[in-house]
Amino acid sequence: MIALLHGELHAKGTDWAIVQVGGIGFRVHVPASVLDELGDVGETVRLYTHLAVRDDAIALYGFATPEQLELFDLLLGVTGIGPRSALTLLSSTSPETLRMAIAQEDVEVLMRVPGIGRKTASRLILELKGRIDLGRLGLSGGPALSPEQAELVDVLTSLGYTTAEARAAVAGLPPEARGQPLEERIRLALRYFGGV
Repeated sequence: MIALLHGELHAKGTDWAIVQVGGIGFRVHVPASVLDELGDVGETVRLYTHLAVRDDAIALYGFATPEQLELFDLLLGVTGIGPRSALTLLSSTSPETLRMAIAQEDVEVLMRVPGIGRKTASRLILELKGRIDLGRLGLSGGPALSPEQAELVDVLTSLGYTTAEARAAVAGLPPEARGQPLEERIRLALRYFGGV
């Protein structure tokens, strides 16, 4: 698998770039924001890549940061979202806005992306909402979580609660819950929802 390209920018198009590495030119599909950041032909560039292999084509997708690549991979895990749709999502909105829209279940923001209707936007939210944690991503949706808190949020989201609900339950834990075994913290968090 081709995971990283580091070489000279040979050419740019509307949604692609050719990066020459060791005498070989790789055509890489990139989001509009990444294309703008690449600079001029002849400059040295680095792209974190995803290799998509289908029956009829092999395509390389490139991103400026590992975080963008991780979000692209998350989007590919959604039913009905292929590499081109994921690239359109990342070209039409910033990764932070996209994460925020999914975490806050904002269908309207997602529907502004060309080719994304209400049904697809709802599916994106449904399949990804528990996998987007604003605190762990360092976004403004809340304070950063400790590894212990993040673990509890992950468990609660796997039980079907939204990230916002899970964060609220974790924030509502009594101070003595800190340092308790995970099972005890889960029990205390479920009390927030009226269970156990």
